[in-house]
Amino acid sequence: MKVFVTGGSGWVGSTVLPELVGAGHEVVGLARSDASAQTLERRGAVPVRGDLTDVEALRREAAAADGVVHLAFRHDFADFAAAAAVDAEAIRTLGEALRGTGKPLVVTSGTPALPGRTATEDDPAPAVGPVGARAANAALALDLAGDGVRVSVLRLPRSVHGAGDSHGFVARLAEIAASNGVSGYVGDGSARWPAVHVADAGRLFRLALEDAPAGSVLHAVGDEGIAFREIATAIGRDLGMPVRPVAPETLGFLGALAAVDQPASAVRTRELLGWAPEQEGLLADIDAGVYRPRA
Repeated sequence: MKVFVTGGSGWVGSTVLPELVGAGHEVVGLARSDASAQTLERRGAVPVRGDLTDVEALRREAAAADGVVHLAFRHDFADFAAAAAVDAEAIRTLGEALRGTGKPLVVTSGTPALPGRTATEDDPAPAVGPVGARAANAALALDLAGDGVRVSVLRLPRSVHGAGDSHGFVARLAEIAASNGVSGYVGDGSARWPAVHVADAGRLFRLALEDAPAGSVLHAVGDEGIAFREIATAIGRDLGMPVRPVAPETLGFLGALAAVDQPASAVRTRELLGWAPEQEGLLADIDAGVYRPRA
């Protein structure tokens, strides 16, 4: 099928696009710059210029495609509400272009944080807190199932890891540790984070596009919940530095997330699409030096 992808030049796109191309799909990717266009071409896609605010480009390319994968999101933690508003308008525009066609639309979101228990695909993401607006956007997308769109929401965990990850949360933690001379965790470090290898996530996006029923919520989760202290310990071991509790502000914007218990499972997703992680887990990647800051 012909697939329109937003965010294909980003980190998750590094595996989604090769997965789609390798499966025989023709991929068209939204490119906001010449550099993005070149990256898309290297990954086997045909670039079209535009960004998430270019509703005409979104509408045109979605209408011309047999399916859409929406990966793009402006990760601006200084004004997350504005970034979420742009995302909401993009989802509305893509949905309008696909309304009544039965074509697939895969929308990206995040696994919910439900401290004290493991979140499942059946759990709605609480629309509260600084990232609550993105949960509302996922609900907006799922409503499109009633408009003849084969929509699915694919939730990614806190870490989408792998060689080449330079901007994710774990990469940032390693950079902070290298700068401060200590690998820190908040409180007793028992808060758990889910994770998935980027290659496993890329395969799930392809399966969702091809086979997910309308209204599906999917979890791309490999490691269900790794204690934050274990992540800090692995980083400290790799960098050869001490590991100890630190004040949340030491970790920047990650300080607040570091103390939130947020494990998640993918049992329903595995049963529905026959997906199972095949790659190494997060701690193995850290031990292999994937997150060692380069000079």
